[in-house]
Amino acid sequence: MCLGIPGEIIEIAKDRPDLAVVDVVGVRRTIHIGLLTEDEAKPGAWVLVHVGFAMSRIDELEAAATLEMLAGLGQAYTDELDALARSDIG
Repeated sequence: MCLGIPGEIIEIAKDRPDLAVVDVVGVRRTIHIGLLTEDEAKPGAWVLVHVGFAMSRIDELEAAATLEMLAGLGQAYTDELDALARSDIG
């Protein structure tokens, strides 16, 4: 199962403005942000991450509620976090 997981943009790559580092429950990974507008993709913004792409911007309350719901999924959520931890497009 593949899930969209909320992550917070930490920084935009200086040499690749289409890439950003996000923090997803303590796991930091580089993701592609080319599907977002410039206003949506900035440090501090929360985004929905799926297979290495920021699919859309979400607000912090929605991110917190989604993370809480996903944690209740148990193994599927754990598997998704493990896959994220192993991935690296940077």
